[in-house]
Amino acid sequence: MRFAKRIGVASAILTLSLGTQAMAEVSCGMNTGQAATGAPILVGGIYGNAAPGDWSSSTDSAAAYFACVNANGGINGRPVDYRVENDQWNPEAAAQAAARLVNDTPTVAMVGNGSFIEMAVNANTYEAAGIMVMASACAISECFETPNIVSTNQGPLSSNLGAAQYAVEELGTRHVACIGLNIPNNGIWSCQAVQDFMRARGGEATAVLINPGAPDVNSALLEAMASGADTILINQPAGIALAILSAAEEQDLRDQFNWIAPTPLYDQSVPAAVGAYWWGHIYVNAELAPLEVNGPDAQNWIAVLDQYGRADDPRDSFGQAGYLSARFFTEAMLAMDPAQLDDRAAVGAAIRGITGYTSDLMCGPYYVGDADFHMPNHAGYMVKVVEGGFEIVRECYEYDSPYFEPHIALETQLGLR
Repeated sequence: MRFAKRIGVASAILTLSLGTQAMAEVSCGMNTGQAATGAPILVGGIYGNAAPGDWSSSTDSAAAYFACVNANGGINGRPVDYRVENDQWNPEAAAQAAARLVNDTPTVAMVGNGSFIEMAVNANTYEAAGIMVMASACAISECFETPNIVSTNQGPLSSNLGAAQYAVEELGTRHVACIGLNIPNNGIWSCQAVQDFMRARGGEATAVLINPGAPDVNSALLEAMASGADTILINQPAGIALAILSAAEEQDLRDQFNWIAPTPLYDQSVPAAVGAYWWGHIYVNAELAPLEVNGPDAQNWIAVLDQYGRADDPRDSFGQAGYLSARFFTEAMLAMDPAQLDDRAAVGAAIRGITGYTSDLMCGPYYVGDADFHMPNHAGYMVKVVEGGFEIVRECYEYDSPYFEPHIALETQLGLR
């Protein structure tokens, strides 16, 4: 099997304490302890920071890792010149950022990208330019269903499927109401996958769509209740998800439904934000290893941020994903012929050749391959919101959905199954 079927219940409630992680010894790239002094290798990254939120933690962690690499020999003696742009959640700004990084400079790859906007705007640009994007915070279909983008995070489709599968297998769910954003390549796309999954399991799912510009959470709740669902899947960014839970609390709906959510609700602030009313009643899918797991790579990520990042760089799932993208990119570059590190096509071929990279932050191996789709991360954890943090209720499990059939075929071809 590709993934270890480590399904179990944590023996104790785990809280979000990161103090011991900072003690980990830093490991980056060549680990020479000597600063790289050669000609820089140009790498780009784009993140979104404006309403509806700040997704810069992915590029923050990538930047910290590259700074550590540069202090430890670089990539065969050459430092990474990591140039980052903010798309401001604006399509025009996203296109301009990609033009500067991809068309106006000899950038060899993009690493750590995290945005709702830029992947939809720039997917064709990346393909036309022949540049690979090792993204970290994707939330739309173009990030997973185009040939030149691959991400370490799962996005809403996979994370929602993981939450729905847990609800069916552990909570007795038969009918899910998926409350998503009325955006074709986000809420509609991911809720449709949940509908397909539920039908495959002999159940039902109803899509309830919210206008992202003016979200009416009360109307969404009424529509979800009227659907006959027994489970509410809050397929939303954290801010809107918390508003839905607040409205549900006002109507005392907690015990009438199972409440599940994808990764955006796996946030250190959530347990206190939802309060005692919800503790023990919200189940959240975690795309990467929960912060409490504290494996060797998780400790290294925190140590890298402590030594090479900023004190306010978020220690969150997108930060984990940014660290992984930068680490995997560095490993692939170190395996290349040093004479080809400025060749965008050669770098792209090396990225597509990635297979079987592992980390305790991911439940399965990371790979890319030469395909028109990329979603290497489709297994995760489930946690429950409790007082003071989160309790792990299911460890690494692979998501079972018809959507992943081509991915499984590619993994078989690459010898990962």
